[in-house]
Amino acid sequence: MSAIDGETAVAGAAAGATQPGGRVAPFLSARGISAGYTQVPVVQEVSLEVGLGEVVLIMGPNGAGKSTLVKALTGALPLLAGSVVLDGEDVSRSREDERMARGIGYVPQVRDVFPPLTVVENLEMGAFRMRSAATSARIQEVFELFPTLERLRKRQAKTLSGGERKLLGIARALMANPRLLILDEPTANLSPLIAATVLEQTVSKLAGDGRAVLLIEQRVSLGLQVASWGYVLTDGRVRTQQSAGELRAMEDLSGLFLAARAKGGAERRAPRSRRRA
Repeated sequence: MSAIDGETAVAGAAAGATQPGGRVAPFLSARGISAGYTQVPVVQEVSLEVGLGEVVLIMGPNGAGKSTLVKALTGALPLLAGSVVLDGEDVSRSREDERMARGIGYVPQVRDVFPPLTVVENLEMGAFRMRSAATSARIQEVFELFPTLERLRKRQAKTLSGGERKLLGIARALMANPRLLILDEPTANLSPLIAATVLEQTVSKLAGDGRAVLLIEQRVSLGLQVASWGYVLTDGRVRTQQSAGELRAMEDLSGLFLAARAKGGAERRAPRSRRRA
């Protein structure tokens, strides 16, 4: 573990007092947030928490509002209601870059690397806030986490395999040493074997180093193998939240999605019925 990552892990232990249900105290806390486009909410009254050293999985069918939720948490989309608290500080009105400076790292599903640039150049782009003297040392620390990338340091990102590019995207986000890392569909377009490697080795390692990890993932079974807690999002609302163990024990997770979506549809129809009455 690097010196910088060691500091993160110590911070995670210090903040790791357990709450009811065995979860650690939250580093990220979203309370009743609503967000959308042209004042029309896509996610509504969503509350969630992520603690240091914890992997939290957001799951749900396509169109559930997962991407909109991520934009609201990172500041890319303004809130219509609710609050976002980061390490005890309300950042609800903070810009995206200000939230990044306060410890949020974000790896989007696409456009997570600069294809024409080399591996090292991509990492340097992730360190644009750092003094140049510290950049080389941080690159070496990141290479210690991802030895594969060190062997590819002079390769252009566009020549890398899908799994290697995803590692580079995560490594670039880690250059700023974020305490919270949001991963949006990190296994998209990867083979099942590479997807399992990314989640089981890389994501687990990030949480083990004391970071808070918020994982949005369509491969639910794989995601639940590395997560400690999960939220099911459908139709822009959290329909249920349980420990990953409880969710893994369910025989039919897809059935859970369908039941939650049906519940959401019934709730939306109810006001119209009352108006007709």
